[in-house]
Amino acid sequence: MKWTLPDGYRGLIFDCDGTLVDSMPLHYHAWTTVLNRHGLQFSEQQFYAWAGLPIAGIIKRLSGEQNLQVDVQQVADERDHYFHSLPCEQLRPVRAVVEIARHYHEQYPLAVATGSTQDSARASLEAIDILSLFDAIVSSQEVEQPKPAPDVFLLAAKRIGIPPNECVAFEDGDAGMQSAQKAGMLVVDIRPWLER
Repeated sequence: MKWTLPDGYRGLIFDCDGTLVDSMPLHYHAWTTVLNRHGLQFSEQQFYAWAGLPIAGIIKRLSGEQNLQVDVQQVADERDHYFHSLPCEQLRPVRAVVEIARHYHEQYPLAVATGSTQDSARASLEAIDILSLFDAIVSSQEVEQPKPAPDVFLLAAKRIGIPPNECVAFEDGDAGMQSAQKAGMLVVDIRPWLER
């Protein structure tokens, strides 16, 4: 697949999970395993619909909807810890998107804007050997408002020194696409490129 950066754009910003790294099945396994311990249910449909939302926000929302009191930060930390304990050989690159990142690396600045944590994003990118391609990695923990607010994409653009309206954002989640659009970026929906 051949994708070309449109004229007038000088920065590329990528979501991580589901966009660069085919990590969604592993993330869903981590979610359900940990949430079940706390009596919370998380359907696969919800999981994909809420892609890009921060971990703590998802737990807060689920516990509210299911009328269950949980220590949100404790469950979030437990989920992250469990995810990191899983064998990362199961992580795969999203080939079409990684090809774009490799092609434009060293020609234009590249960043990652993720709803995940720094540690989780770095571990996933390292597992598929592409961490070194990126000039900046921005997680939702570093901004006031997570996706679908534009903050994470705006901070990523700032870190690579490119105005948001000259950046292209690559996303697989509705919340992330809204976030990048609100930031004034050209958005590429990568879902048609996923190999399922």
